[in-house]
Amino acid sequence: MPILTSNIPMFRDSANAIVRFLREEDGPTAIEYAVVLALIVGVCISAVGQLAVATGDSFNSSSDAINDAFTN
Repeated sequence: MPILTSNIPMFRDSANAIVRFLREEDGPTAIEYAVVLALIVGVCISAVGQLAVATGDSFNSSSDAINDAFTN
């Protein structure tokens, strides 16, 4: 059963395809999941970067403390 009726089959088929596309929810759902995934990946990359800086600072602090203990 066609969604829209028209005298010209080409326009009727095109109109039905557009209406079906607008009614489908698979596309927007996939885009929403992609956006959420991109945000999660961004937060993870940022967290790993911050953790790397903190770990480097900790190793440098430990190295300085060990060097100071042996030189004094």
